[in-house]
Amino acid sequence: MRDLLIRGADLLGRGPSDLLIRDGRFLDPGDANGVVDQFDADGLVALPGLVDLHTHLREPGREDAETVDSGTMAAARGGFTAVLAMANTDPVTDTAEAAVHVASLGARTGHAEVVPVGAVSKGLAGAELAELGLMARSSAGVRVFSDDGHCVADARLMRRALEYVRAFDGVIAQHAQDPQLAGPGACCHEGEISGKLGLPGWPAAAEAGVVARDVQIAELTRSRLHICHVSCAETVDVIRWAKQRGINVTAEVAPHHLMLTTSEVAGYDPTYKVNPPLRPDEHVEAVREALADGTIDAVATDHAPHARHDKEHAFAEAAFGMLGLETALAVVLETMINSARMSWSELAKRMSIMPAHIARLADQGCALVAGEPANLVLVDPAARAIVDRNASTSLSRNNPWHGRELPDPVVATIWAGRITYQKQL
Repeated sequence: MRDLLIRGADLLGRGPSDLLIRDGRFLDPGDANGVVDQFDADGLVALPGLVDLHTHLREPGREDAETVDSGTMAAARGGFTAVLAMANTDPVTDTAEAAVHVASLGARTGHAEVVPVGAVSKGLAGAELAELGLMARSSAGVRVFSDDGHCVADARLMRRALEYVRAFDGVIAQHAQDPQLAGPGACCHEGEISGKLGLPGWPAAAEAGVVARDVQIAELTRSRLHICHVSCAETVDVIRWAKQRGINVTAEVAPHHLMLTTSEVAGYDPTYKVNPPLRPDEHVEAVREALADGTIDAVATDHAPHARHDKEHAFAEAAFGMLGLETALAVVLETMINSARMSWSELAKRMSIMPAHIARLADQGCALVAGEPANLVLVDPAARAIVDRNASTSLSRNNPWHGRELPDPVVATIWAGRITYQKQL
């Protein structure tokens, strides 16, 4: 592999520098020898490669909606060099063999690092622990466990899971939603909009109540807890309280909860049916503030592709979820950087450094300095475009940003020293 010299990149907004890559690592730019490939990065910001804690790649089982290949191509297009593949596949990733299989699928693509997330319970049924230890000790080295799509509702099972993973520095990532309080058929935020539309709603308390329970179990067990897709102000309050007590809890927010609100649901468009639901403006403001001040540690896409025959139904019957990998950085740029709520360094922390730390990925989220793995994304802060769902590399089209003008920041993504995406100019 020839050396790659990136010229004039602005490192996290601190000024232009050259970056030299050889054999998948950064070197001192003065060490270039022989013929090198050059990349003109004048005017571009260099960030460590983005890491997504929460991706649904659908393979195995639902290759009509997404494959590891198509999903990781979308990840590279969005600036991601690593994605954590959620366990709700078919079969469920609840055994060491299943985790190794997902990791092997990722190794074949060459678009991004694929890290399996193991299920907490067998079959995601919430009744019996999955093979947590075997998955952790396998070649897949699973460290994140989640029944995402389902809440670990049984408090005793949650305690056992947290106690178990502490032995190998694992983390339980909870889809926080009290199934009893939410109720059957719930499909949007409970409030004025659900009443007007005649749709069963989730109260914010269904999310915050589970988080309040779980942070206390995490304190009891002295283990690591991660809260998936925080969507409401009450949850932010609980997490802030837990961190003040020194409880080992981290949290993520999805891009759609940073920008979209319940107003999108008024037209009954099933594209906007997502779990947890879109919330009113005051909740959007709360999660933005929490991301800015570090109460929420990370942005995670919850990329949830669906085939048309699963999504194009009446709102109440349609599948939950929306695409997110290709547009996540654009949404964070629009809501947090362009509004001066966060700096480039803070963005790198929320979208690369902290996700890599939570998932214990040693080769991701690293500084762009000599000796470190060469994972980075080159960003044009001024580029904008109209989002076109038909231009997506994902196999699915449930894109909530279709037709909107957003930043179009990613110029190139480099994973392990190789260009995995480059914008055609």
